[in-house]
Amino acid sequence: MMRCMQSPQALPDTSARPDEMPTHSTFAVSRWRQGEISLSPDEVAEEVPVALEYNGISHAVMLATPADLEDFALGFSLSEGIVSTARDVYDIEVDMREHGIAVRLEIASEAFMQLKDRRRSLAGRTGCGLCGTESLEQVMRTPAPVRSEASFHTDLIQAAFVQLQLRQALQSYTGATHAAAWLRADGHVSLVREDVGRHNALDKLAGALARSGEDISTGAVLVTSRASYEMVLKTAAIGAGVLAAVSAPTALAVRLAEQTNMTLAGFVRAGAHVVYAHPQRLQHGLQHGLQHEASLV
Repeated sequence: MMRCMQSPQALPDTSARPDEMPTHSTFAVSRWRQGEISLSPDEVAEEVPVALEYNGISHAVMLATPADLEDFALGFSLSEGIVSTARDVYDIEVDMREHGIAVRLEIASEAFMQLKDRRRSLAGRTGCGLCGTESLEQVMRTPAPVRSEASFHTDLIQAAFVQLQLRQALQSYTGATHAAAWLRADGHVSLVREDVGRHNALDKLAGALARSGEDISTGAVLVTSRASYEMVLKTAAIGAGVLAAVSAPTALAVRLAEQTNMTLAGFVRAGAHVVYAHPQRLQHGLQHGLQHEASLV
């Protein structure tokens, strides 16, 4: 959804219903190109403070794109280990507030008691990842090794990024957002989520996956960002066995991928990629099935 703005404001119209919040707005800008200045409209991505409240207690405040916020809240809860299963989340409500958006979650008592014990507060920047974590032990948590049956020909992975690019609507308007997508075993990109923060986009995808009933053991996560430690951590936390990124990983991310039995690929381009950990799930060569051929059309 787009909203036109005559002059900048600190926040978009928070009196709107959650499903009516604009994801981008139009600004009049001055463009300098080849020695000439021109006035023209430009689409700019929105970001708003989003507070996640568990059983009435505020736990995290992130700057995020105001879309798919129920997916975001559920995915954050799963990838951060606040709940172990989507069944522990009984209800999610999105409330508009004067200075942003509050997403209120009702979670199981046991999960809430564990959350209070962690005493973690994440007030931070866009998709801030680890800011606010209170101890080194909380940062360096290692999920259980993933048990994934995924197997992809590399041509299919590269073709999937073409699908993803075509489905990044907000990115096409603004040039300011990241995306995370789910690639099925048959080569179909079934889910795409966008956000100004790469961690947020992945959390939104995690929440959408939990709602969708997709088979996590046979698919792959695609991201349009670098593969940082936090991206590998969140992917492993939901049990996915393949993470493919358009940019580079960090050394810490590679080590975590090795430890969690995750296939990690970076610099995915047409005809090229680099595999940093567990390459056995990616197949190379000219011999692959008609199903993979059809996915490239």
